[in-house]
Amino acid sequence: MSDKPEREHPGVTIGISGPRRKRMPHRLIALALRLAGAGTLYIRPGARVDVSLLDGLVLSGGTHVHPGRYGQEPEVSAGYDRRRDETDWSLLAQAERLDLPVLGICRGAQLLNVFRGGSLCQDVTPLRVHTRHHPLLLPLQTVRLVNNSLLGRIMPAPSIGANRIHSQAIKVLGRHLRVVAVDNDWFVQGIEHTEGHWVLGVQWHPEYLLYHPGHRHIFSSLVHAAKLRKLARLEGQEALA
Repeated sequence: MSDKPEREHPGVTIGISGPRRKRMPHRLIALALRLAGAGTLYIRPGARVDVSLLDGLVLSGGTHVHPGRYGQEPEVSAGYDRRRDETDWSLLAQAERLDLPVLGICRGAQLLNVFRGGSLCQDVTPLRVHTRHHPLLLPLQTVRLVNNSLLGRIMPAPSIGANRIHSQAIKVLGRHLRVVAVDNDWFVQGIEHTEGHWVLGVQWHPEYLLYHPGHRHIFSSLVHAAKLRKLARLEGQEALA
């Protein structure tokens, strides 16, 4: 056994991408990340951010991703923010090049999918059979998880309660992604990267459920992954020095 003392995890900063006006969900995301030991940086549409200075990224919820991003015309009346689409797209491209841990929430999960060549169902309302279409802030929606997955390890249960605020959902799955959670109508509720590094998208809003340890662990798992990545980078730099 080595006598070398174990190095403490370094401090990390997680970027939170959101709309121009910060709202309650973004404050709750920042709270969850700070409780897990991370600093945060809020990123507004149009902001120029050097992602190499971040250790992780959260793509938060909000307005619909414009259908032009996946080759369609708008089929529903919705508020779009093309500037935010462009900013989030750029942030995600940089994060992917750097292998940063990324968490997509609701719109953010959908953007992850579209970024990798997937598409969205613009209105799931008429397609619901076993679920009713109305907002649920409480964890009253049943979501079934894939056990041998990142999400299944974070929340080790065959099914969980989640909230539901979305009217769109992932349709065609993007490249190098897999489905790891579905609701009772088989709409996709969770996706993750198939190539090893920490990339997770959830269709619900765990920031509203921080009183539940499982949902809180989604954020602490992101922070843990960011700390491990930064520690590995620091050790690699020291080895080259």
